[in-house]
Amino acid sequence: MPFDNLIPQVRAIVIDAARAELLPRFAEVSRMFKADGSLVTAADTAMQRRMQLELTKRWPEYNFLGEEMPEQEQQAILTASNGPGLWCLDPLDGTSNFVHGIPFFATSLALVINGEPVAGWIYDPIRDECFTAEKGKGAWLNEVAMPHMSECPTLRRSMAAVDLKRLGPRLGATLAQSPPYGSQRSFGSSALEWCWLAANRFHIYLHGAQKLWDYAAGTLILSEAGGYAETLDGEKVFSGGLGARSVVAARDAALFEAWRSWIAEHNDPGSSE
Repeated sequence: MPFDNLIPQVRAIVIDAARAELLPRFAEVSRMFKADGSLVTAADTAMQRRMQLELTKRWPEYNFLGEEMPEQEQQAILTASNGPGLWCLDPLDGTSNFVHGIPFFATSLALVINGEPVAGWIYDPIRDECFTAEKGKGAWLNEVAMPHMSECPTLRRSMAAVDLKRLGPRLGATLAQSPPYGSQRSFGSSALEWCWLAANRFHIYLHGAQKLWDYAAGTLILSEAGGYAETLDGEKVFSGGLGARSVVAARDAALFEAWRSWIAEHNDPGSSE
């Protein structure tokens, strides 16, 4: 898909904006709670405002959807989005980490065309790591291609990233008491978790409910790096709607099959979306 240097152009915009709008406010920003109980800060809104301005100025043909828009406006944009494409932005993924001084957060951006993510950018300003992907052309970390894995550990020896609080009680309790993997982490930024899985920093992933802006870029980065993902119902994660989507993912095919089979055996009946 010919984007004429779109990947590096947008990468530079994301990096410059995050350095200017997020880093100076890290752990020193006022915050408030949204209607759903999640945090939002001046950094979220400043980053979204800057990104919307930069993107629409350079590519006015694409619509823009940001996490910090009111839900009614988001739905109207998705309903009316029948043009050339749509930017989907999470200006600050990992806001709770950001507010409390935990250095694990990112900006996530995807370009969606014909109902599919075709390009993605996720930038971690603390580590200065920018993960990018273009559909059918691969994934990169700081402009270095991310190779497909030739071998991953067995399920029993793997490291997992699992968000327990959004899972059904049976599955959550079984994972807590008798996990099938060797070690577990929960980092607090869905966007970066997709990237760290793609980079083989852990091997399997489970999350009970992600929004469009949480997974839009991450699903593409993982798949272009050779990874696998689906929902707890066995569907493709990317839906293009506002409804929450669960995630079951792994870094290679054999490990994905083992992880998916174990979850299916221990999942709560009727708990999938």
